[in-house]
Amino acid sequence: MKIHFVLFFLTILLIGCNDKKRTPRELVTEYYNAFNSSDFDGLTAVIADSITIVEGDYVMPYSKESFYEQFKWDSIFQPTYEIVALEDQNNQIIATVASSSKRYKFLKNDPLTCRFRISFNSNEITKLESLECLDADWNVWQTERDSLVSWTSKNHPELDGFIHDLTMNGAINYQKAIELYENRKDAL
Repeated sequence: MKIHFVLFFLTILLIGCNDKKRTPRELVTEYYNAFNSSDFDGLTAVIADSITIVEGDYVMPYSKESFYEQFKWDSIFQPTYEIVALEDQNNQIIATVASSSKRYKFLKNDPLTCRFRISFNSNEITKLESLECLDADWNVWQTERDSLVSWTSKNHPELDGFIHDLTMNGAINYQKAIELYENRKDAL
């Protein structure tokens, strides 16, 4: 009987040692590392069963399954993320992140450095709220986007609507529209 108790105690101790609680900073770092390595399993290891992304007036709640669709959409543009700074603030992290992608390059806002408030519950990321994009030129962004949308609508109507299609197919069409627009015959 004593041997069973000792084995049980050692098993519990070993399991407890393997279940190391990560700090919020470690969770944020793992989150962006997973994006950089296109590792959705790594992402699911640090996010809660539901995660909310807030950008301005847009509040987008995701389950892990629906977040996977967002992850696939984003991956088409081959983004990279670099953590510039992490600040602890009232059980949250304020992360300054520089991101680069084919889409940002086209929109003439590359890299795009933004600050995010990241919230946690039970050692998992539950919410990312965009606070500000420090170097963004939204006027240029809008001009480039509107030119692309208008040109695509006239010249490649089969791709029209890509701007609102946040599926992987929508991102593929977005990327095709960019390539066609950049290689158009009337380009200067």
